[in-house]
Amino acid sequence: MALQFQCLQVFSPLSPVATTRSPSSSRSPSLVIASSKSHTAPLLGRKLRAAVIGGGPAGSSAAEALAAGGVETYLFERSPSSAKPCGGALPLCMLSEFDIPAHLIDRHVTRMKIISPSNIAVDFGKTLKAHEFIPMLRREVLDSFLRARAQSIGATIIHGLVLNLEVPASSNAPYVVHYTTENSMRSLAVDVVIGADGANSRVAKSIDAGGYTCAIAFQERIKLPEEKMEYYENLAEMYVGNDVSPDFYAWVFPKCDHVAVGTGTVCSKQDIKQYQRGIRERAKSKISGGKVIKVEAHPIPEHPRARRVIGRVALVGDAAGYVTKCSGEGIYFAAKSGRMCGEAVVRASEGGERMIGERDLKREYLREWDAKYVGTFRFLDLLQRVFYGDNAGREALVEMCGNEYVQRMTFESYLYKKLAEGNRVEDAKLMWNTIGSLIKCGIVGSRESDSIAAFL
Repeated sequence: MALQFQCLQVFSPLSPVATTRSPSSSRSPSLVIASSKSHTAPLLGRKLRAAVIGGGPAGSSAAEALAAGGVETYLFERSPSSAKPCGGALPLCMLSEFDIPAHLIDRHVTRMKIISPSNIAVDFGKTLKAHEFIPMLRREVLDSFLRARAQSIGATIIHGLVLNLEVPASSNAPYVVHYTTENSMRSLAVDVVIGADGANSRVAKSIDAGGYTCAIAFQERIKLPEEKMEYYENLAEMYVGNDVSPDFYAWVFPKCDHVAVGTGTVCSKQDIKQYQRGIRERAKSKISGGKVIKVEAHPIPEHPRARRVIGRVALVGDAAGYVTKCSGEGIYFAAKSGRMCGEAVVRASEGGERMIGERDLKREYLREWDAKYVGTFRFLDLLQRVFYGDNAGREALVEMCGNEYVQRMTFESYLYKKLAEGNRVEDAKLMWNTIGSLIKCGIVGSRESDSIAAFL
């Protein structure tokens, strides 16, 4: 039997379609319409229509910005109740920047330990100020909140699985999203598509955005006895070593009534369960007696894609590859890229009144993103290659983390997502201490360590 695709609206530049709702909200992102005019034609009798594929932090933030700016917005989410394995740590600035309410936070982490291959533990957090902490939360809680907020501002949520994106043959024709919902096949024609559908993005495949290397993250949620949960009340732990990951780290992060215990790797994905046994063994005395309540695994991108805008399609979050090396941070960059992309569409379309093109997306979104963050991603990539390649490098990393100046600079940059103000004398000391650690651990001389010494 031939499949019958249901088109939600006949798409034509001359056919009016439903305009987006435009309720005001104090929580909606601040949008400024650019003064530069687009060379594309104005839309007649309708608003620009956008499909956002993926309802995580990237997709929800994009949908919120689009809807708040006057674009007719459809947000697709396959599994609203699911959550990918994720440490769940947020930078402190994200709470205010994205208006995240306090009741979503499970734990206020004020103590961190980083534990070397030889089990030397360094307290990493001694420089935190009295009001500073690392918010820990569950992804399913955050994602649900962000989707609901986007919907309240005017985005239409579609609970369905996107099967493929039909790319138009001409520049003025629509993109068609084919998807399933409630056991039926449907389709939706749109002007613009934002792919926020993760590392295995079907949107990226539809536009031939090219491949990239992915890691695998594996995590168990373990409910601990009350007395052991008290130990992790405000403490997060990071473990490094060949036994827990050959190229990343493992973690024990506290949540509302359990701990998240996990690890990741890109170079030896087939051995991920072996590394999970390794972290369980390293943390055995602190998590023994716990009960596994959930097991999760998910691919994580290792670097940004070379092509993130093609035609009127843009990639954000994991689909674009916005997860940092070394720290594995992705939540903030997902939400930030989604919002920046949504705002870029609003600016380029003058509030949804004009059609946009590839040049607009590259100018308003991609150029702005790369100017802000490409240096950060490159530097953290370099750090990972220097310090995570073998146990000698990991011992040097943990030794460096005991330095209070390193801790202060790290937390100021991480918590507030801006370059911390350094001190020339302390910077010089840090350079020599870094080189000293690399020499002591026998890894100076490699191309990466020489590069990082030059950078410092």
